[in-house]
Amino acid sequence: MTTIAFAFVLAAYLIGSLSFAVIVSRAMGMADPRSYGSGNPGATNVLRSGKKLAAVLTLLGDGLKGWVAVALAAHFAPQNGLGEQLIAMSAIAVLVGHMWPLFFGFKGGKGVATAVGVLFGFNVWLALAAVATWLFVALVLRISSLSALIAAVLSPVYAFFIIGPHSVYFGSCIVIAFLVVQRHKSNILNLLGGQETKIGDKADGSSHS
Repeated sequence: MTTIAFAFVLAAYLIGSLSFAVIVSRAMGMADPRSYGSGNPGATNVLRSGKKLAAVLTLLGDGLKGWVAVALAAHFAPQNGLGEQLIAMSAIAVLVGHMWPLFFGFKGGKGVATAVGVLFGFNVWLALAAVATWLFVALVLRISSLSALIAAVLSPVYAFFIIGPHSVYFGSCIVIAFLVVQRHKSNILNLLGGQETKIGDKADGSSHS
């Protein structure tokens, strides 16, 4: 990896390390989201505080940083003689940054909102397909984590048909899906045990992003 390429990937990781659940909560004088509910710094857990605006801002911030990392790489990579491989690496780096943030003791969220932002950077239709899947499952079952898991698993399938199996972004979608599922291990156990909380619940539970 060249120095320039490494700089892009590092920048993407640092962008991902901005945990908006914590940042927004501090700015609004709220408790640290890692101290209540599931302890997960994500939009779903912030919603458990009862502050809908904070949850929305967290969701938008976490999603936007995923898109920004991909958009910046897509804009500047060709100018530096770099290709789509760097964009794909930056996409994974921003997600890793969200999940294991440098600025917050490597204890981050589960990556769903950031992953959606990355997908928007790859292809709008790909992202909309994933979002539509999440919304459909969430509206029917009202279980955020299950919605996220199904959308994550199906995103490489959507990528196969929308951007093609030979695109480097297709491979990135597989990695992203794996990371998101891996971060939801506790949710999967709760789902299997019938103990997973539903969207809007204020009781202890596990959140998705």
